[in-house]
Amino acid sequence: MSKEPTILSIETSLDDTCAAVTRGTRVLSNIVSSQTRYHEEWGGTVPDIAKRLHKEWLPKVVALALKSAGNPNLSAIAVTIGPGLAPSLEQGIDFGKNLAISRKLPIIAVNHLEGHLLAPYAKTRRGTRGLTNPVYPALGFLISGGHTELVLMRGIGEYKLLGGTLDDAAGEAYDKVARMLLLGYPGGPILAEMAKSGKPIYRLPEPMTNRKDLNFSFSGLKTAARHFLERDLPADEEGKPALTKEFIQDFAASFQDAVFRHLMKRFRLAIELHSPHMILLGGGVVSNVALRKLARQTAKECALDVHIPYSKKLFTDNAAMIGVTASFKFARAEFTDPRSLDRLPNLNFPKSSAPL
Repeated sequence: MSKEPTILSIETSLDDTCAAVTRGTRVLSNIVSSQTRYHEEWGGTVPDIAKRLHKEWLPKVVALALKSAGNPNLSAIAVTIGPGLAPSLEQGIDFGKNLAISRKLPIIAVNHLEGHLLAPYAKTRRGTRGLTNPVYPALGFLISGGHTELVLMRGIGEYKLLGGTLDDAAGEAYDKVARMLLLGYPGGPILAEMAKSGKPIYRLPEPMTNRKDLNFSFSGLKTAARHFLERDLPADEEGKPALTKEFIQDFAASFQDAVFRHLMKRFRLAIELHSPHMILLGGGVVSNVALRKLARQTAKECALDVHIPYSKKLFTDNAAMIGVTASFKFARAEFTDPRSLDRLPNLNFPKSSAPL
């Protein structure tokens, strides 16, 4: 019998119903059931719809994750407790608690943000790929729809938050500007795709150029984009901006260029200030190939290796990253009493158990 724990993990922080089975850091199954088309007409995640679908889908998604992993004997159940949408978190936690109690298994509470940070440690079913020889300190860079954060990492569980977004996260800004361009839902990935064919010919301001800290801000850039569209574009017969495909592509490229300049300036400053030995990238926005290329280039100039999840499925919300994180917590016997387990929608990045 393997000494590595076999963990069933559940992730329902927003609008994807996810379950995975991991053995140590190996991913035996990773099921993601997207609710996107159910929220599309509303232009964003509707809490009541998300809650109802999570409740309806969780039994099927969990059963499929177990079947795909070969129905192994489980060592523990892990669930995301936050941050996220409260009604969504509630469904995953309740299902996980009931399953843990019925199977007489320990339950592990996992911070969604730590999951993204440790996603590069995930390995394939056969134990290939993934981060095998970490060198610390590491600099973690999380860029997602709800979070943009720089984290200093001395080891697993030893973290210091260096900087985060003061308002909108990078992915959130993408979505909001995409709505201005009438790109549909989810707009962020569509905007990034349009940017591939555009030229950054419109100069949008880089945020916070006079500040020397490691925080981020995207609300001003979003406002500048809106003002540009309202002021400099002719209107159509309905009074809306006359958005041609060529303009959208060029404006998307221009917006993305401003975002990247802001991200990379803080990224480079964090490297200069804290001298990490490796870089970890995680979060849904890291799916953007242009961003990954730029981050690698910046790190290479500083003689640093960049580690990312081995699969695109591990960039966005998924339960495998929760399972990988739970495996480290299992080794430290960090279990939670099911009776006290509760959702924490505003949970921050986990604090270090040791001084940094």
